[in-house]
Amino acid sequence: MKPASFKYYAPRSVDEAAALLGDLAADDGRILAGGQSLLPSMAFRMAKPAHLIDINRIATLANIDLEKDIVRIGACVRHAAFESPERVPGPTGVLLGKVVRNLAHPPIRARGTFCGSLANADPSSEWLCAAAALDATIIARSRDGERRISSVDFFQGVMTTDLRDTEMIAAVELPLLPADTRSGFVEFSRRRGDFAIGMVLAAFRIEGDRAVDVRIAVGGVEATPRRISEAEAVLTGSAADEETFIAVAETLADVVDPTQDDQHPVEYRRSLIRTLAYRALKSAT
Repeated sequence: MKPASFKYYAPRSVDEAAALLGDLAADDGRILAGGQSLLPSMAFRMAKPAHLIDINRIATLANIDLEKDIVRIGACVRHAAFESPERVPGPTGVLLGKVVRNLAHPPIRARGTFCGSLANADPSSEWLCAAAALDATIIARSRDGERRISSVDFFQGVMTTDLRDTEMIAAVELPLLPADTRSGFVEFSRRRGDFAIGMVLAAFRIEGDRAVDVRIAVGGVEATPRRISEAEAVLTGSAADEETFIAVAETLADVVDPTQDDQHPVEYRRSLIRTLAYRALKSAT
């Protein structure tokens, strides 16, 4: 099939894009960045936006900027940017590199965007799990100005966010992790590049012989990604060894609230998360 007819706009600044969206949101105006979710939906006429606002000509939105202890990722930064370790320094860049290798296929990574994945809010998206683990801040822009939204507040359900119809994501901010941070990321899908059935991200530091600054997040098994504080508490202050990793994995499996379908019942997802958690912790480097 082909998309339904629409009007096309190509603003040259964020202010212009935000003004257009403010004018057109009530008539189903949509932002186009990577288009890897929107355009297929349009091709099947599952989505029929009357107006497309293409932000790819706004040069500043393709930037990855370092600002003190954070990295700011513009709305048009492609997934593939994180395959190059020099784009984001230190352990944050290492972690993003581990995550992106699991994401879809090269053509999609070359066009799709980090911020677009967050806006789409598919719980099987790897970037959602990373955003939750790193306590991302989403920068929403409208004609009325800027709104900063924590990842905890931003993800509200399956493909549901706190983003208003008149707002676009201009950027996402992530912390630059301490230099000695270890991280691991493991997911499971039926075939490489398919939508993930479950994923776990773990990051921590070793002080003396104990784990500190622990971050553990799950994605793909619940309606939204989230950090699991109960599992973080088990690892915090404990030795990063086999016994502790098993205890953390058991805790994760106990506290997650999995969604289910005909192919993936609740107990299957709990068992999966237990295995993924252990592997993510064990592989953390």
